[in-house]
Amino acid sequence: MEFFTRLEAEALKFFNLPQSDKDKAGPPDPFGYGFKKIGSNGDVGWVEYLLLNTNPQITSLKSLTVFRETPEIFRSAVNDYIQAVKRMTFEVVELMADGLKIEPRDALSRLLRDEKSDSCFRLNHYPPCPELQALGGRNLIGFGEHTDPQIISVLRSNNTSGLQICLRDKTWVSVPPDQTSFFINVGDALQVMTNGRLRSVRHRVLAESMRSRVSMIYFGGPPLSEKIAPLASLMAKGEESLYEEFTWWEYKTSAYKSRLGDYRLGLFEKKTGGAAGQ
Repeated sequence: MEFFTRLEAEALKFFNLPQSDKDKAGPPDPFGYGFKKIGSNGDVGWVEYLLLNTNPQITSLKSLTVFRETPEIFRSAVNDYIQAVKRMTFEVVELMADGLKIEPRDALSRLLRDEKSDSCFRLNHYPPCPELQALGGRNLIGFGEHTDPQIISVLRSNNTSGLQICLRDKTWVSVPPDQTSFFINVGDALQVMTNGRLRSVRHRVLAESMRSRVSMIYFGGPPLSEKIAPLASLMAKGEESLYEEFTWWEYKTSAYKSRLGDYRLGLFEKKTGGAAGQ
């Protein structure tokens, strides 16, 4: 909880800076500060955010600008939280490997532990929107519906609601906020690596009228050159892959060209394999 509260307090200090100060850390490249605009393909939401690289080998100039605008305590809070959440995530994916009887046990975690792991960390701030009440019950999208492309994402938020997931029958259900819990999302890459046994969850965030929502998400991705395909130890005898093999770089590049709500894996499904779309 100490990591949570310290990082949340420091993040809010940044988001409460004058807009002109925050804008010095943007526009995102994709790292840095973003406001309302999500990606470069026309998606927008009632959100401002910081996207940071978690790989110490790679330094983003925009990330450096973020910490130039804020005291050292913010950088330290971010780094402490990232290191702690990484350690927990490695354990979680190894437990998932145990449950799926994947061998070796570190088949997933080694990709996240790799010094070239393409992982990132996002701080989202959804300001309150008092005008919402005038919309007569209509929703205001904070962050539009999407799946996460990486292997796994680990989300933690304050006690403000807004997160929703899409069920198989296409209905949206709210996820009750719990600031003491982590929410683990399967990503597209893990869906492929398990040949559809685990499915990436479609989710979105709705804005609140009275309270701000702060969330922090670690996205665990493999190295860019890693080939993404169903894990051999998981496949039943005679089972065919539902997906064409691709590298993480190829998938990430394709995802960046798409809109948030697109079914990105559709381009990589085998046409004769009978894969189930979403």
